[in-house]
Amino acid sequence: MTTTAPRDEQLWSRCDGCASLLYRKRLRRNLDVCPECGSHARLDAPERVAQLVDPDSFTPLPDRAVRVDPIDFVDAVPYPHRLGAARAGTGLDEAVLCGTARLGGHPVALAVMDFRFLGGSLGCAVGELITRTAERALADGTPLVLVTASGGARMQEGALSLMQMATVSQALAGLREAGLLTVSVVTDPTYGGVAASFATNTDVVLAESGARLGFAGPRVIRQVTGAALPDGFQTAEYLLRHGQVDLVVPRHALRGRLAALLAAAEAGRRPPAARPAPRPSAAPLVAAGPARDPWETVRTARHPGRPTTLDYLETAFDGFVELHGDRLGADCPAIVGGVARLDGRPVMVIGHQKGHTTAELVARNFGMASPAGHRKALRLMRLAARLRLPVVTLVDTPGADPGVAAEQQGQAAAIAENILALSVLPTPVVAVVTGEGGSGGALALAVADRVLMLEHAVYSVISPEGCAAILWPDSSAAPQAARALRLTGADLCRLGVVDELVPEPGPAAHGDPAGAAELLGRAVAANLAPLLTVPPATLVRRRRQRFRRFGAARSAGPSATLPGGTASAGGRTEVA
Repeated sequence: MTTTAPRDEQLWSRCDGCASLLYRKRLRRNLDVCPECGSHARLDAPERVAQLVDPDSFTPLPDRAVRVDPIDFVDAVPYPHRLGAARAGTGLDEAVLCGTARLGGHPVALAVMDFRFLGGSLGCAVGELITRTAERALADGTPLVLVTASGGARMQEGALSLMQMATVSQALAGLREAGLLTVSVVTDPTYGGVAASFATNTDVVLAESGARLGFAGPRVIRQVTGAALPDGFQTAEYLLRHGQVDLVVPRHALRGRLAALLAAAEAGRRPPAARPAPRPSAAPLVAAGPARDPWETVRTARHPGRPTTLDYLETAFDGFVELHGDRLGADCPAIVGGVARLDGRPVMVIGHQKGHTTAELVARNFGMASPAGHRKALRLMRLAARLRLPVVTLVDTPGADPGVAAEQQGQAAAIAENILALSVLPTPVVAVVTGEGGSGGALALAVADRVLMLEHAVYSVISPEGCAAILWPDSSAAPQAARALRLTGADLCRLGVVDELVPEPGPAAHGDPAGAAELLGRAVAANLAPLLTVPPATLVRRRRQRFRRFGAARSAGPSATLPGGTASAGGRTEVA
């Protein structure tokens, strides 16, 4: 907002976004967000702290900024003169305000940058203060929240300012190793060395609506490349579409989003015995009713009214906070994931997302994940492990994206990395096949301690149509292939691939989505509860044993297993 006098003395402000003339008190009540166009005015560090933390809970760190001039830098005026002017103009010692506080009742260490102080530039003193804040978080065992606003590294301190990118990042690495949550709140603007370090290497990256984030600024990019920039380039909304941030949050919702994340992180560190018990099941969790033709089950699993992952997150889970992006350039819409609660217990939920209408199905690529989707899922799995949160996956996909672009971007390697990561993930994993479980795209979310399957879901190495096209004269033999593939829940329970069938309301989940969600929630809670007290090393060992028993090793018996992990079959040696 453009003003011509100090903010508190100004009765009116003009919005930089829409040029509306706004009554100052009304603007302040709206958290300095224009009520006409939604443009977010910049806040200084004290204002930001006041908006985010619980009243009277902020305590500044006792550390004072050290005054440094490491290279005796002089341009139009000596560097110490610039520092003195910035201190006088802002009332701050440096471009960051650090301390401890409570946010939504949860303890947190907080570092808030102030763009008024030499453009929020990252110098030695700023780096030291943020590092000490991270060290305080580590000592106290609390999460760290960083609010960024910066033009980049401070030129007046030369290469030593560049080194602060590594200094602060190493402090964040210590928090990551300790399983403590780190969150950055990107505000406008965040560029250069801050963007390329602690603004983006935290566990979760939130961006305030309209904030701009990038390594090189638009002017530099235009000068170097001569290229026209896309509309909205480097804005939070643009970055969300390109997988660079987890969430874009309007200012009025920032505090609530942060509180939800902090609550999940705090609960994840509690002993399992302190968590609520799962809801009791009102009925035995086994499939009932006469056997159905497998092809009919396939058709039911594909019914457009069948509940999707987002439907289950609305009904079987509470408080879902969706996290976006693979941080490498894309946000695959076929995979959704984030933090939610199941019976009051925080969990990380990751699932395939289809849709109910043709438009939704197309927008979600029919639930077929790209490499970016698998990498997003991988990032969330690893975050869950660091925060000691159980993982729940909801599988509903005809298979991974088979397109040319997906192959160019490493689809096979992305699926392989997910399978490998789940094999060693030191936190409980419960997978539920809710609709179609298609090939490697399904397995990428289903290497779990417990694998459940809804009564009318299917799980197979290939679709019946694909199998028929390869092994029968044409795809019209799909019903016959469906019967041969043994892809129903009953078949897979007998094979040991699935641990438990979850019943569906009649005639199937699409007839009573709320009832289906209730049954799914009960089943997941019941299967998750006994896993919570298992030590991580034991959990991983048992998970590996679970998958080791499948195939030739299982059918041939222990005596067939040879040293080195092979098994004898029919006089020849095969990999088991």
